[in-house]
Amino acid sequence: MQIGFFAVGIGPSAQPELLALAARAVDDCGFHSLWTGEHVVLFSRYESKYPYTPDGRMPLPTTRVDFLDPFATLTFAAAHSKNVRLGTGICLVPEHNPVVLAKQVSSLDKLSGGRFDFGVGIGWLAEEFAAVGVPWERRADRTREYLNAMQLLWTEEEPAFSGEFCSFPPVCSYPKPVQKPHPPIIFGGESAPALRRVGEIGDGWFGVNVTPDEAKIKIERMKQYARAAGRDPAKLHFSVGPGIGAPVTLDQVKRYRDAGVHQVIAGAIPRDPRTVRGDVERLAEELVVPAARL
Repeated sequence: MQIGFFAVGIGPSAQPELLALAARAVDDCGFHSLWTGEHVVLFSRYESKYPYTPDGRMPLPTTRVDFLDPFATLTFAAAHSKNVRLGTGICLVPEHNPVVLAKQVSSLDKLSGGRFDFGVGIGWLAEEFAAVGVPWERRADRTREYLNAMQLLWTEEEPAFSGEFCSFPPVCSYPKPVQKPHPPIIFGGESAPALRRVGEIGDGWFGVNVTPDEAKIKIERMKQYARAAGRDPAKLHFSVGPGIGAPVTLDQVKRYRDAGVHQVIAGAIPRDPRTVRGDVERLAEELVVPAARL
């Protein structure tokens, strides 16, 4: 059973010294993965509902808090680690130019030696889409098309693409990703359409704030969608994070394992360079070491 660590690049862990210390500690202590989130901008007042809390509000401050670019964060983390996988949890795909995003993904995969997990989603904050000039409507369709285009850029020598949301003539885009055919595409989201995306076109799922019982039901649905799409559900990788600050016990890890989850991602943000090593080591002793024997 794998244990991941979420998140770096946010708040205090956006400081270079603390980010480097956290990446080294997570790597040395045997965590399977290290994750960061993405928001280009946040708002002191917003009408959109955050999907992972009962009150619809983000569990983090939205003003005067550093929120690093995820690709810069994970590239920096890659330089201070050797083995831990590095994931976006999640990248807001429809807010990006897909040609540029494909280059960012392949560059990070190359610089990390093939350790990148491409966590993706369609976004929840309508105000952010307005700020970056991307239509909120049909963002799920835009995401699917962008991923299709990016897969061509990652795998073909001189791809061309013509779609509703993006088009480009035959181009040469290098480097190609180290991982073949490309880094795993891990979808976030718990809605029926999100689960369908996992089964139909994803390599895995990153669920947030779901119980073991809920995870079991959702995993079976994703497997059903995969079978209906003619795909092998056994190849899907399922991860669950209880949310930032939510405690994780070994008993919970066992229950997630029994529900079909492959990885539990513990939610904590490093805050102090003087204590980060010890904090990560204690979490590893509580979860990583015993989970490896499950």
